[in-house]
Amino acid sequence: MVHVYNCHPFASQQIVQVEQEPGLVCCGGGALFVVTTGGCKVEAYSLEKEGCPLICRFASMGTVRRIQHSTIGDYLVTIEEKNSATYLRVYTNWRYQAEEKARVGVRLLGHLLRGASVWGGVQMEIIEIPLSEHPVTLACCSVTGDLLVGCENTLVLFALRRRTQQNLQKENQQNLESSWSITEQSWNQSPGRTSSQNQDLSVLDFERSVILHLSKITPKQVALCGGYVAVQAELEVLVLKLEATAEPTAVEEHSDSFKSEDFPEDQSDFLLIPKHQELLGDRARDCDVPVSIEQTGLEDRRHYTLSYVLFRRFTPEFFQGSSVEETQLHSLQLYPMFTSNQSVSVDEPACMFCFFSLPNTGYLYSLRGGVELLAAYQYPENVLQAVLTDHLLHVITKNALQSFTVRCAALAARVEDPYIDTTMKACPPCSLEVCALRMQLFIGLRLVCAYGRHVILLSTADTETPEETERHTQRRSLSRRWAISSPKESSAVGHGWNLYVVDTVPPLTLYQEMVEYSRRYTETNPQGQSLRHLLSEAHLLLRSSLLESSEQRQIGDGAGKMATQMHREELEEAFRQNCAQLGDSFSRGSQKDCHLALPYYRMSGLSVTEVMSRNRPLPGGPPSYGPGFLFYLKHYLLEETDQSLSQEDADEVTSIFIQSEPSMLVSVCASPCMMNADPAATLQALQRLEDTAGVSVPLTITMATMKLRLGDMAQYTELMERHAEMLLVYGFIEEPRLLLHGGGGKHTRVCPTALAGQLADSQPGLLVAAMVALHENSKVQLEQADHVFKELGCENTLQVDFWEAMLMASSQDAVIQELLFRLASVYIDRLTASESPTKHKSLKSVDDLISSCSHYGALYPWLTVLDPAQTSSYQHQEALHKLQALLCGPSLSVGSVAPLLESLSEETLWGFSLHLLCATRRGQYGSSIEQLLDRCPQAIIAYANHQLQDKHMALWWQKLLPELCNRTRAAAAATTTDGVLLGALKETLVVVAMETSPAEFLELIPDDGTASYFLPHLLTCSQRHLLA
Repeated sequence: MVHVYNCHPFASQQIVQVEQEPGLVCCGGGALFVVTTGGCKVEAYSLEKEGCPLICRFASMGTVRRIQHSTIGDYLVTIEEKNSATYLRVYTNWRYQAEEKARVGVRLLGHLLRGASVWGGVQMEIIEIPLSEHPVTLACCSVTGDLLVGCENTLVLFALRRRTQQNLQKENQQNLESSWSITEQSWNQSPGRTSSQNQDLSVLDFERSVILHLSKITPKQVALCGGYVAVQAELEVLVLKLEATAEPTAVEEHSDSFKSEDFPEDQSDFLLIPKHQELLGDRARDCDVPVSIEQTGLEDRRHYTLSYVLFRRFTPEFFQGSSVEETQLHSLQLYPMFTSNQSVSVDEPACMFCFFSLPNTGYLYSLRGGVELLAAYQYPENVLQAVLTDHLLHVITKNALQSFTVRCAALAARVEDPYIDTTMKACPPCSLEVCALRMQLFIGLRLVCAYGRHVILLSTADTETPEETERHTQRRSLSRRWAISSPKESSAVGHGWNLYVVDTVPPLTLYQEMVEYSRRYTETNPQGQSLRHLLSEAHLLLRSSLLESSEQRQIGDGAGKMATQMHREELEEAFRQNCAQLGDSFSRGSQKDCHLALPYYRMSGLSVTEVMSRNRPLPGGPPSYGPGFLFYLKHYLLEETDQSLSQEDADEVTSIFIQSEPSMLVSVCASPCMMNADPAATLQALQRLEDTAGVSVPLTITMATMKLRLGDMAQYTELMERHAEMLLVYGFIEEPRLLLHGGGGKHTRVCPTALAGQLADSQPGLLVAAMVALHENSKVQLEQADHVFKELGCENTLQVDFWEAMLMASSQDAVIQELLFRLASVYIDRLTASESPTKHKSLKSVDDLISSCSHYGALYPWLTVLDPAQTSSYQHQEALHKLQALLCGPSLSVGSVAPLLESLSEETLWGFSLHLLCATRRGQYGSSIEQLLDRCPQAIIAYANHQLQDKHMALWWQKLLPELCNRTRAAAAATTTDGVLLGALKETLVVVAMETSPAEFLELIPDDGTASYFLPHLLTCSQRHLLA
């Protein structure tokens, strides 16, 4: 379906003052080229000046049958006939023929002239390119300037080369060895450029690079752009991709599945019509058109590979008044499009489009990133020719010029921006139905071409009689062989001709006309598809203009760059207005597309207050809100933003959801944007919701929050006591924003709510449990939770309780190790502080942690002997016991906390106990026994009973017994009696007698020992051994 809108795309038209009847016309480089009737003179007119003045004219060497201009290199290429022979010629430096008496140089391909006039840049050159076959059609690449020539059975690719005088001198020194520089990048020769530095001047030339052999298709039109090659026959289109590689690759031969033997040789009585085919991407290899590559480049050392991209074949039919003979393809075109993040001179096009047309239907395909049909244009009458531009498709019929919208910008936008088609950004789909704009009537149109905003039309009067027309049709039906269309000869009874230059309106002006045109739909049917379609067309028009302005901004400079920037700002402002209009359309639209209101409103830059004002119910209309607007409002309220609505706007939001979706009230009230909402009115709405929907935990917490804001602490406490603490935790999991604001999306900073502050004072256990639950449910990160407690001023109190609770709940090893280190650091800080940093009593005692958390171990029995006197504070004792429990547990790495323990002095008994714990955990039992005997021998037996077991049992007699004997002997020599050492020695001898044999026990008795002291233990050892 094609929509038709009465928007006029044409601003003005002027008639080019051509002296003789035009035969062929082409344009490019700001110039219009006219081949006069007879085909032996070419005239160039300026399209960029008022009145299209003549630039120059020059004679061709033969009758011009085809002519094409290349912007890259600023050259003309022609197919000419002379004396029944066909020639391919290239005209360079044609702008110097303004005087018509300037010298002209003629040379063959690859042979450069040596004259000074060449290097002075003041002479037009005609390059004759020899071919083994007659050229039929030709095309120039708009990206590289390369030339493609179509012959009857081959396509010949000529690569554009640039030759400098310095290279020529080098060539002479190397005995004419070639040193051409490959021009892969876009090279645009400025007209009339001269320089005294001849070393920098260059001369154009071409090199025959590749020949493509076609055996089953006869080219009637070809196109070349960015490595893509398109061939058009009468009813077939084939698109190929040529890619250059440094290394030669094996070329896979295309299977020739269409064998002539499949059909009988005598087919004179049959007309074979091939079936309709459309093969896209890799499937195009299955077509019955084999193509082979012949590498011909001498200086181009690259190797080319060929891939099939698209194949389309049509079956001759009777189309809307068109005979089978008239059903032929025309207007083949490859069209590149660059995005704003590309450099036109370096990168290959981000998008490549292929257009071709039947008399009644045009087809636009996208070739890069997957081949797909973007649009099919159904013409109201037979079209003679069409031309594709950035913004519009222009077609001509016999008596009219009409323009259609295109979908190139829709695809380019998605290539350029990965956030298209998300909740952040949107763009009308590539499949959006096309529309036709108001047509312009002419008489006898024959030809159309376009350059920028200029559309060139050639019209001639129909001089054929009906009999001649009938004979012409009969001749065409008898033979379908291709013949090059020659310029039409003037008739003696001719009725005249005209060459028009029609300027299209600037895209911004056309957009404004579309907006004005859309207002009639806004008044009659604001929710209709026609309004949305027209706004979408305007959107794509602006997107295309923004892409074009980005391209101009890269190549502009000075004042031109400033003008381009101002124009771009106007486009961006119009783009924001259009996004707002599309947002309005989708906000009131159906449920199917309502989600698009969100990205369009975001791209418009409107504030939520402005969006609300645009979506208020109309006076006299139904008091309801569109689903798209509600969808936008929900996402806005779910976002974590620092902006808060005013009380008036917040109350309006509350009333919107009371009316539209009462079940969303809890989420709405929890949004940080709603901080200024009237708590009394909100509380009334919540109470009504509770009466209708029933009691729920998040609803109760929300009502308690409103009571807190009103200062009604009694009602607040009553509401919070309505549910058990665990149910309240589940309520916070369901709606975390009741406790925290922030932390969503790209926002990593979180802030506690007023309710969180109240819980820190009145119900710290609930706050800690809720924070642990939020972390375990991935609602908040550990660093964010730390920030919350710091904001609440609880970094040394509830934050530590939170870490301890997290250690009990978490199963992530990385989190556990981080928490163990943090807690050990906190406990050490509390032990080294001269005064207790806080009088806060922890939520969990050391006994609670040991019984409920596997990372805290039971305190070793010998630590109780080293426990200091009860002179320290409760907080000091708690920190010591918790740190000792961590060191007694299985998870804390001693190596990680050893540097922290260095700050603890061993002079105190509790400090000594911690160092002794670390040494024992490291397996340093010998030194630990010595230190313990030096500092606190009372604990040695308790230490040995706990630590010297199993594989360490031998230390009883290898280390402990000798140490006790030596120390007891030393004490006796000093005439002092140490009952502690004697008691420890007796206990040690009891253990040794139980674990050793009598012979081993005798070996352990010191030589100077008193026999009466050791004999009882030896007797016990012997009796035990006999019983065993």
